[in-house]
Amino acid sequence: MSERKDSNIKISVKNLNIYYGSFLALKNISLDIPEKSITAIIGPSGCGKSTFLRALNRMNELLPNVRTGGQVIIDGEDIYSLKVDIVALRRKIGMVFQRANPFPKSIFENVAFGLRIQGIKDREKIDEIVELSLRRAALWDEVKNKLYSSALDLSGGQQQRLCIARALAVQPDIILMDEPASALDPIATLRIEELMRELKEEYTIVIVTHNMQQAARVSDFTAFFLTDEGRTGMLIEYGETSQIFTLPKDSRTEGYITGRFG
Repeated sequence: MSERKDSNIKISVKNLNIYYGSFLALKNISLDIPEKSITAIIGPSGCGKSTFLRALNRMNELLPNVRTGGQVIIDGEDIYSLKVDIVALRRKIGMVFQRANPFPKSIFENVAFGLRIQGIKDREKIDEIVELSLRRAALWDEVKNKLYSSALDLSGGQQQRLCIARALAVQPDIILMDEPASALDPIATLRIEELMRELKEEYTIVIVTHNMQQAARVSDFTAFFLTDEGRTGMLIEYGETSQIFTLPKDSRTEGYITGRFG
Protein backbone atom coordinates (compact mmCIF):
# COMPACT_ATOMS: atom_id res chain seq x y z
CA MET A 1 0.00 0.00 0.00
CA SER A 2 1.30 3.47 -0.84
CA GLU A 3 2.11 5.65 2.12
CA ARG A 4 -0.52 8.28 2.89
CA LYS A 5 0.67 11.82 3.56
CA ASP A 6 -2.25 12.90 5.73
CA SER A 7 -1.31 15.20 8.58
CA ASN A 8 -3.65 13.26 10.91
CA ILE A 9 -1.58 10.06 10.90
CA LYS A 10 -1.00 8.94 14.50
CA ILE A 11 0.96 5.72 13.92
CA SER A 12 3.13 5.04 10.88
CA VAL A 13 4.57 1.53 10.56
CA LYS A 14 7.37 1.12 8.02
CA ASN A 15 8.86 -2.21 6.93
CA LEU A 16 8.25 -3.87 10.29
CA ASN A 17 9.89 -7.28 10.69
CA ILE A 18 9.67 -9.30 13.89
CA TYR A 19 11.66 -12.43 14.66
CA TYR A 20 11.17 -14.96 17.44
CA GLY A 21 14.66 -16.39 17.51
CA SER A 22 15.32 -17.38 13.88
CA PHE A 23 11.60 -17.53 12.99
CA LEU A 24 10.29 -14.55 11.01
CA ALA A 25 6.87 -13.89 12.55
CA LEU A 26 5.98 -10.70 10.66
CA LYS A 27 7.42 -9.56 7.35
CA ASN A 28 7.61 -6.04 5.88
CA ILE A 29 4.48 -4.60 7.46
CA SER A 30 3.79 -1.00 6.42
CA LEU A 31 0.64 0.98 7.17
CA ASP A 32 -0.53 4.35 8.48
CA ILE A 33 -3.16 4.62 11.22
CA PRO A 34 -5.06 7.93 11.51
CA GLU A 35 -5.65 9.52 14.89
CA LYS A 36 -9.05 9.32 16.60
CA SER A 37 -10.13 6.28 14.61
CA ILE A 38 -10.64 2.57 15.17
CA THR A 39 -8.44 0.22 13.17
CA ALA A 40 -9.27 -3.49 13.21
CA ILE A 41 -6.65 -6.17 12.61
CA ILE A 42 -8.24 -9.34 11.20
CA GLY A 43 -6.97 -12.66 9.88
CA PRO A 44 -6.82 -16.36 10.75
CA SER A 45 -5.20 -17.66 13.93
CA GLY A 46 -1.41 -17.56 13.90
CA CYS A 47 -1.05 -14.80 11.31
CA GLY A 48 0.69 -12.37 13.69
CA LYS A 49 -2.19 -10.08 14.67
CA SER A 50 -1.30 -9.94 18.37
CA THR A 51 2.41 -9.76 17.60
CA PHE A 52 1.72 -6.70 15.46
CA LEU A 53 -0.40 -5.11 18.19
CA ARG A 54 2.29 -5.67 20.82
CA ALA A 55 4.86 -4.11 18.49
CA LEU A 56 3.02 -0.80 18.87
CA ASN A 57 4.03 -0.47 22.53
CA ARG A 58 7.13 -2.68 22.49
CA MET A 59 5.54 -5.40 24.60
CA ASN A 60 7.07 -8.09 22.42
CA GLU A 61 10.34 -7.24 24.12
CA LEU A 62 9.03 -8.82 27.31
CA LEU A 63 9.41 -12.18 25.55
CA PRO A 64 12.81 -13.89 25.12
CA ASN A 65 14.74 -13.84 21.82
CA VAL A 66 12.54 -11.28 20.06
CA ARG A 67 14.13 -9.01 17.44
CA THR A 68 12.36 -6.11 15.76
CA GLY A 69 13.38 -4.36 12.56
CA GLY A 70 11.85 -1.43 10.71
CA GLN A 71 10.12 1.56 12.25
CA VAL A 72 7.02 2.33 14.29
CA ILE A 73 6.62 6.10 14.27
CA ILE A 74 4.15 7.62 16.73
CA ASP A 75 3.66 11.39 16.69
CA GLY A 76 6.78 11.71 14.56
CA GLU A 77 9.06 9.67 16.85
CA ASP A 78 10.37 6.17 16.15
CA ILE A 79 9.46 4.23 19.29
CA TYR A 80 12.30 1.77 18.63
CA SER A 81 14.90 4.52 18.92
CA LEU A 82 17.44 3.97 21.71
CA LYS A 83 16.42 7.36 23.14
CA VAL A 84 12.84 6.30 23.85
CA ASP A 85 11.73 5.91 27.48
CA ILE A 86 9.82 2.61 27.34
CA VAL A 87 7.95 3.25 30.61
CA ALA A 88 6.71 6.61 29.31
CA LEU A 89 5.83 4.99 25.98
CA ARG A 90 3.65 2.33 27.60
CA ARG A 91 1.96 5.00 29.70
CA LYS A 92 1.02 6.75 26.46
CA ILE A 93 -0.29 3.55 24.91
CA GLY A 94 -2.89 1.72 26.99
CA MET A 95 -3.47 -2.02 26.56
CA VAL A 96 -6.60 -4.08 27.11
CA PHE A 97 -6.20 -7.85 26.90
CA GLN A 98 -8.42 -10.68 25.72
CA ARG A 99 -9.46 -11.68 29.22
CA ALA A 100 -10.19 -9.09 31.85
CA ASN A 101 -7.31 -8.97 34.33
CA PRO A 102 -8.39 -6.80 37.26
CA PHE A 103 -6.05 -6.70 40.23
CA PRO A 104 -7.28 -8.39 43.45
CA LYS A 105 -8.02 -4.96 44.89
CA SER A 106 -11.05 -2.71 45.18
CA ILE A 107 -12.65 -1.18 42.10
CA PHE A 108 -11.28 2.21 43.17
CA GLU A 109 -7.73 0.95 43.68
CA ASN A 110 -7.71 -0.79 40.29
CA VAL A 111 -8.29 2.52 38.55
CA ALA A 112 -6.03 4.49 40.92
CA PHE A 113 -3.15 2.01 40.56
CA GLY A 114 -1.40 3.70 37.65
CA LEU A 115 -1.81 7.12 39.24
CA ARG A 116 -0.08 5.95 42.40
CA ILE A 117 2.73 4.41 40.31
CA GLN A 118 3.18 7.84 38.72
CA GLY A 119 3.60 9.32 42.20
CA ILE A 120 0.29 11.20 42.35
CA LYS A 121 -0.66 11.58 46.01
CA ASP A 122 -3.32 14.29 45.92
CA ARG A 123 -6.44 12.44 47.10
CA GLU A 124 -8.81 14.93 45.50
CA LYS A 125 -7.07 14.60 42.15
CA ILE A 126 -7.08 10.78 42.36
CA ASP A 127 -10.80 10.79 43.23
CA GLU A 128 -11.51 13.06 40.27
CA ILE A 129 -9.54 10.96 37.77
CA VAL A 130 -11.00 7.67 39.03
CA GLU A 131 -14.55 8.97 38.60
CA LEU A 132 -13.82 10.45 35.16
CA SER A 133 -12.16 7.22 33.98
CA LEU A 134 -15.07 5.08 35.20
CA ARG A 135 -17.50 7.43 33.48
CA ARG A 136 -15.56 7.24 30.22
CA ALA A 137 -15.60 3.45 30.51
CA ALA A 138 -19.40 3.56 30.96
CA LEU A 139 -19.09 1.90 34.36
CA TRP A 140 -19.55 4.70 36.92
CA ASP A 141 -23.31 4.37 37.38
CA GLU A 142 -22.97 0.64 38.02
CA VAL A 143 -20.18 0.85 40.63
CA LYS A 144 -20.35 4.31 42.23
CA ASN A 145 -21.93 2.89 45.39
CA LYS A 146 -19.44 0.04 45.76
CA LEU A 147 -16.09 1.55 44.82
CA TYR A 148 -14.35 -0.23 47.70
CA SER A 149 -15.75 -3.66 46.90
CA SER A 150 -13.47 -6.20 45.23
CA ALA A 151 -13.10 -5.81 41.49
CA LEU A 152 -13.24 -9.61 41.29
CA ASP A 153 -16.92 -9.50 42.26
CA LEU A 154 -17.86 -7.72 39.02
CA SER A 155 -19.25 -9.55 36.00
CA GLY A 156 -16.92 -10.38 33.11
CA GLY A 157 -18.16 -7.45 31.03
CA GLN A 158 -17.84 -5.08 33.97
CA GLN A 159 -14.32 -6.32 34.68
CA GLN A 160 -13.33 -5.64 31.08
CA ARG A 161 -14.73 -2.10 31.26
CA LEU A 162 -12.86 -1.66 34.55
CA CYS A 163 -9.64 -2.64 32.76
CA ILE A 164 -10.45 -0.02 30.12
CA ALA A 165 -11.00 2.56 32.89
CA ARG A 166 -7.66 1.56 34.41
CA ALA A 167 -5.98 2.14 31.04
CA LEU A 168 -7.72 5.52 30.60
CA ALA A 169 -6.71 6.79 34.05
CA VAL A 170 -3.10 7.39 33.06
CA GLN A 171 -4.28 9.49 30.11
CA PRO A 172 -2.97 7.56 27.11
CA ASP A 173 -3.22 8.76 23.50
CA ILE A 174 -3.64 5.29 22.05
CA ILE A 175 -5.56 2.24 23.26
CA LEU A 176 -4.63 -1.25 22.03
CA MET A 177 -7.25 -3.98 22.44
CA ASP A 178 -6.45 -7.64 21.91
CA GLU A 179 -9.79 -9.40 21.29
CA PRO A 180 -11.36 -7.50 24.23
CA ALA A 181 -14.82 -9.06 23.82
CA SER A 182 -13.97 -12.65 22.87
CA ALA A 183 -14.70 -13.97 26.37
CA LEU A 184 -17.91 -11.96 26.82
CA ASP A 185 -21.57 -12.67 26.15
CA PRO A 186 -23.37 -10.82 23.29
CA ILE A 187 -24.84 -8.09 25.52
CA ALA A 188 -21.50 -7.32 27.20
CA THR A 189 -19.84 -7.40 23.76
CA LEU A 190 -22.21 -4.74 22.46
CA ARG A 191 -21.45 -2.56 25.50
CA ILE A 192 -17.73 -2.79 24.74
CA GLU A 193 -18.38 -1.94 21.08
CA GLU A 194 -20.51 1.09 22.02
CA LEU A 195 -17.74 2.17 24.36
CA MET A 196 -15.11 1.92 21.61
CA ARG A 197 -17.19 4.13 19.32
CA GLU A 198 -17.45 6.74 22.10
CA LEU A 199 -13.77 6.57 22.98
CA LYS A 200 -12.56 7.18 19.42
CA GLU A 201 -13.70 10.79 19.82
CA GLU A 202 -10.64 11.23 22.05
CA TYR A 203 -8.35 8.26 21.43
CA THR A 204 -6.76 6.29 18.61
CA ILE A 205 -7.84 2.65 18.97
CA VAL A 206 -6.31 -0.46 17.41
CA ILE A 207 -8.22 -3.69 17.96
CA VAL A 208 -7.35 -7.28 17.14
CA THR A 209 -10.51 -9.28 16.56
CA HIS A 210 -11.35 -12.73 15.22
CA ASN A 211 -14.95 -11.54 14.78
CA MET A 212 -15.36 -10.04 11.32
CA GLN A 213 -18.86 -8.78 12.11
CA GLN A 214 -17.36 -6.86 15.00
CA ALA A 215 -14.66 -5.40 12.77
CA ALA A 216 -17.32 -4.33 10.27
CA ARG A 217 -19.48 -2.78 13.01
CA VAL A 218 -16.92 -0.76 14.95
CA SER A 219 -13.85 0.00 12.84
CA ASP A 220 -13.05 2.80 10.42
CA PHE A 221 -10.07 0.96 8.90
CA THR A 222 -9.27 -2.73 8.57
CA ALA A 223 -5.97 -4.54 8.02
CA PHE A 224 -6.10 -8.15 6.81
CA PHE A 225 -3.14 -10.37 7.77
CA LEU A 226 -2.33 -13.81 6.39
CA THR A 227 0.61 -16.20 6.56
CA ASP A 228 2.78 -17.48 3.76
CA GLU A 229 3.83 -21.12 3.43
CA GLY A 230 6.49 -20.60 6.10
CA ARG A 231 3.89 -19.34 8.60
CA THR A 232 5.23 -15.80 8.39
CA GLY A 233 2.58 -13.10 8.86
CA MET A 234 2.06 -10.60 6.04
CA LEU A 235 -0.22 -7.63 5.50
CA ILE A 236 -2.41 -8.54 2.54
CA GLU A 237 -4.70 -5.52 2.38
CA TYR A 238 -5.41 -2.36 4.36
CA GLY A 239 -7.99 0.32 3.81
CA GLU A 240 -11.27 1.80 4.90
CA THR A 241 -13.46 -0.87 6.45
CA SER A 242 -16.34 -0.20 4.05
CA GLN A 243 -14.03 -0.87 1.10
CA ILE A 244 -12.35 -3.94 2.60
CA PHE A 245 -15.70 -5.61 3.33
CA THR A 246 -17.54 -4.67 0.14
CA LEU A 247 -14.90 -4.26 -2.57
CA PRO A 248 -11.66 -5.94 -1.43
CA LYS A 249 -8.84 -5.54 -3.93
CA ASP A 250 -7.17 -8.87 -3.16
CA SER A 251 -8.89 -12.20 -3.84
CA ARG A 252 -7.43 -13.59 -0.59
CA THR A 253 -9.19 -10.88 1.39
CA GLU A 254 -12.46 -11.68 -0.33
CA GLY A 255 -11.96 -15.39 0.32
CA TYR A 256 -11.40 -14.84 4.03
CA ILE A 257 -14.28 -12.41 4.49
CA THR A 258 -16.74 -14.66 2.65
CA GLY A 259 -15.60 -17.66 4.69
CA ARG A 260 -14.05 -19.65 1.86
CA PHE A 261 -10.91 -20.14 3.95
CA GLY A 262 -9.50 -19.27 7.39
